Amino acid sequence: MTAEPEAVPSVRISCAFAPSFSTPDHIALAEDLGYDRAWCYDSPALYGDTWMMLAMAAARTSRIGLGPAVLIPSLRHPMVNAAAIVSLAELAPGRVAAAFGAGFSGRYTLGEPPMRWADVGDYVRTVRSLLQGAEVTWKGAVIKMLERNPVDVPLLIGADGPKGRAVAAEVGDGVFGSGRPPLGDDLPSWRGVLTFGTVLGDDERLSDERVMDAAGHALAVVYHGSYERSGADAVDHLPGGRLWREEVEAVSPERRHLVVHEGHLARITDRDRAAVQAGIDLLPQVSFTGTAAELRERVMRFQEAGVTEIAYQPAGDDIPGELKRFIAAVG
Repeated sequence: MTAEPEAVPSVRISCAFAPSFSTPDHIALAEDLGYDRAWCYDSPALYGDTWMMLAMAAARTSRIGLGPAVLIPSLRHPMVNAAAIVSLAELAPGRVAAAFGAGFSGRYTLGEPPMRWADVGDYVRTVRSLLQGAEVTWKGAVIKMLERNPVDVPLLIGADGPKGRAVAAEVGDGVFGSGRPPLGDDLPSWRGVLTFGTVLGDDERLSDERVMDAAGHALAVVYHGSYERSGADAVDHLPGGRLWREEVEAVSPERRHLVVHEGHLARITDRDRAAVQAGIDLLPQVSFTGTAAELRERVMRFQEAGVTEIAYQPAGDDIPGELKRFIAAVG
């Protein structure tokens, strides 16, 4: 008798947002459309406050999961984030999770590199202890959350590299990768992937303005990240990269970090547009852009790789339309 193949776990479809005052309405729509969870970025130089938008969304929803992804520890004392997590959990009981990371745009836009992963791990351990009602020592002082009941909230780690994944294995209830599945037998079973892009219509081309508006930012961030992490040579090897770099480097060094990430994951800037147009054929490779059939096939590959959640971030002038197109294609 032939053994039946092992079932592939189903993958949850969630959404993510570069938060603005429209985000609570978009999260309410996502709940109506059947999305499992809504995450909000934590990058205060670029977007609205993640906790404020999540609190507003909690008041407008009843089912969808809510949480920040990812919180940058250096932006707040651990007590501040612990108190915010407890407050959101009181507004949305049983629906809250929070993710932490070393920082990308949330630190680069402040002129700082990502944090040391050891420091991220210490911070998450401290927040977890505070949520459990324990006393913990932080920077030489004993602290405890007073007059608040302990809460059990999953804490995830946003990590793509080995050091971050090691922290996720040690202190996380889950792990988030960006664009690709987080791999490793020692990782938590909650394994998410952040994606951005758009569903292509049968007659649409990558260079069409709607596609550029909805997904061009997903290619622009490749230039941003390559420049910050690997330097000028890496950018120059990308289509249109040299022109993009020369425009960025025309800005004085002390202000350059303000322009590299302008429009990050939200829109294409005039500075980014020429490079994105030159490299537009790369868009399906670096983002979740393709026809509905192509995206469904990619979801299946993610499932087979152990991914349990896909968080799709819509962008452009028609975020409600992007949410509808994506869930119709893969939900």
